Amino acid sequence: MPSDSIVDLERASLSWASFSPVYGGHLDEDAVALRQFVEEGAALTRRLPHKAVRSAGEQTVVDQLHATSRRSRVAFLRRHAHNIHRTLIAPLTGHVPLSALSAQVAARLPGLLPTPAQLAEERGQLQRDKEGLEIDQALFFSELLRDPTVGLDLVTRLLQPTAPALELLPAFQRDRRVHLGKVELVARGPAAHLTFHNPACLNAEDDELIDQFETAVDIALLDGGLSVGLLRGGEMTHPRYRGRRVFSAGINLKELHRGQISYADFLLRREFGTLNKLLHGLRIRVDGDGGDDEFRTVMKPWVAAVDAFAIGGGAQLLLTCDHVIAAADSYFALPAAQEGIVPGVANLRLPRIAGARLARQIILSGRRVFAREPDAAALFDEVVEPAQMDAAIDARLAALASPAVIPNRRMLVLCEEPLDTFRTYMAQFALEQGQRLYSQDVLQKVATA
Repeated sequence: MPSDSIVDLERASLSWASFSPVYGGHLDEDAVALRQFVEEGAALTRRLPHKAVRSAGEQTVVDQLHATSRRSRVAFLRRHAHNIHRTLIAPLTGHVPLSALSAQVAARLPGLLPTPAQLAEERGQLQRDKEGLEIDQALFFSELLRDPTVGLDLVTRLLQPTAPALELLPAFQRDRRVHLGKVELVARGPAAHLTFHNPACLNAEDDELIDQFETAVDIALLDGGLSVGLLRGGEMTHPRYRGRRVFSAGINLKELHRGQISYADFLLRREFGTLNKLLHGLRIRVDGDGGDDEFRTVMKPWVAAVDAFAIGGGAQLLLTCDHVIAAADSYFALPAAQEGIVPGVANLRLPRIAGARLARQIILSGRRVFAREPDAAALFDEVVEPAQMDAAIDARLAALASPAVIPNRRMLVLCEEPLDTFRTYMAQFALEQGQRLYSQDVLQKVATA
C-alpha cells in the first residue's frame, strides 16, 4: 500500500477513535455500542494486508487500531464485569473450560472477545503471523479476576472436575489404570502414579498434554481409594536421553512457534486447572441439607520425582508438590525470562519456598540449580543417586499415605496461599502473559526454536 494510503488510513483511524463509546447504560445497550465501534475498527484493519506481509508503517497503524479497540473493551468490562458474571457465568454449572466460557461470552456480546472461528483461523498460522486476538481474552479474564467477588467465583469454578475425568473414573476404578496418550495414571496400592509420556520432545508440554494432565489429576483426586500421588517422567526416545527418564522440559517452544500453544487452553488452563488442583484440591458438588448445591474440597499430598531435569513448566510443578525427590545428576531451571514469558505462578510460589534472593537469581537471571549444590536444599527435599530413586519414592509415598497428612496439608495451604492471593496474582498474570505471547522479542525467539 502506498504511503499516502497509510496517511489516509491514519486520518480515518483518528476520526474513528474520536467516537469511542462512553458506557453507562444497560448491558445490552452498551454492548451494541461496543460492537459497532470495534466492527468499524476491524473494517479499517481489513484495508491493510495480512500481518505476514505488512510493512512496518502498516503494522504501526494496525497496532494503533487494536489499542483503541482494546481500551474500549476494558472500559466496557470495568462497567459491566458484575453484569457479565451475573447473566453469563453464574448460571453455569459444572466445569466449564475457559475457552468454552470465552466462546459463550463472544456469542452473547459480539466484539468483546474473538469467536471460536476467528481463533481457529489464527491457530492455523505461525505465532509471528497472528493478529493477536488472544490478547482480548487476556483483557477479559484479567478484568474479571480483578473483581474480588467475580474473580474468586471464577477461580473456584475451575477447581471442579472436568467432564472427561468424570466419564473415565468408573473405568479407572475398575482397571486401576488409564492411558490418555501423553499421560498415564496407574494405581499402585494407595498411590496414584502419574507419568508423562511425550518421549520425542523430553516431556515438553503442549495443549494436548495439559488437557490429559488435568484429567489424570482429577481422576486421582476423585478416587477415594487413593491417598497420595506421584508425578514422574517416563523414558525418552530423544537421541540425547534415549532410554532415560526425564521429568519435564516445560513448554514446547516448537509448538509455540507453530502457533499451536493456546492462551486459554494452555497458558491459563494449566494454572487455573491442573497446577491449582494439585495444590488447592478439587471442588466436588454435593447435595446440601436444604436441597441447595454445596461443595467439598478433596486434596491429597503429591510427590515429584525429578529425573534429569525439571525445566520451566516442569520446575513450576515442583512448587505445588509436598515432597520433591531429585536424582543427584538432575537440575532445576526456570528460563521463562530468557524466553520472554512469565513462568506461571512461580513468581508467587518460588520466593516463599526458596527465598527471595535465590528466586530472583532463578527467575530473572536464569540460574540453574543442580541437585548436588547447597542451594538445592531449598528446592529438593531429598537428593539420591539415580539407582536409588525407586526406593526413595516408595518410602516417601508410604510415609505420606498417613490419614493425618491431608488435614495438616489443608491447613498449610490455607496459610501459605489463600485462594484470594492466587486470584490477585492471576489477575495480573492473565494480562502480562497474554501480552508477552505476542511481544516482538518472544516472536523473534520462538521463530528460531
